[in-house]
Amino acid sequence: MKKKIVALSLVVALVAIAIVGASLAYFTDKDEAVNTFTVGKVDIKLDEAKVDVYGNEIENEDRVQANEYKLIPGHEYTKDPTVTVEEGSEPAYIRMLVTVNKRAALDAIFAPNGADLTSIFLGTDAKWVYAGSKVDGDTRVYEFRYSEIVDARGGAKVLPALFTSIKVPSFINGDQLKTIEGLKIDVVAQAIQADTFANADAAWTEFN
Repeated sequence: MKKKIVALSLVVALVAIAIVGASLAYFTDKDEAVNTFTVGKVDIKLDEAKVDVYGNEIENEDRVQANEYKLIPGHEYTKDPTVTVEEGSEPAYIRMLVTVNKRAALDAIFAPNGADLTSIFLGTDAKWVYAGSKVDGDTRVYEFRYSEIVDARGGAKVLPALFTSIKVPSFINGDQLKTIEGLKIDVVAQAIQADTFANADAAWTEFN
């Protein structure tokens, strides 16, 4: 009976030593930082109200990217080019370029100083800043820049329309209208990331 007690005591002692031995091991841990890079984007949409040939908005119609008009002296036509910066887009500079063809014929009509058609764009929003125009062949291109950086990371941003209508000057006569048959007013929206650029001038210089 005495031997059994000693044997049990030894077993307990051996277990205790094993536990003490284990407690002397080095403390260790492991962690890992994983960096995942996704591609940023700038995504915009340009549209305008659907109208008939007299510039009257057609109700319950989806917005479109093209309309056709009949030119009538003194007549005003609904035209509201609107940019949407889509959700998830990085902060960006936005501009619109309005290109008008028949430059030579229009210059002749508006002589002696030539055509400055910014006067026919009505309801221009103050946040769109006119940045000048340039001649490109038989077209003149008018540039308008949005005055703020647009951040759509938290949701899509619909910007104010560049203008709400256009008006044909009342002094244009029938013979002059014939010289601008096929007149087109094309609007192009452009966007460029704001990050890394000091200002809009630097960004648009790089865009060109």
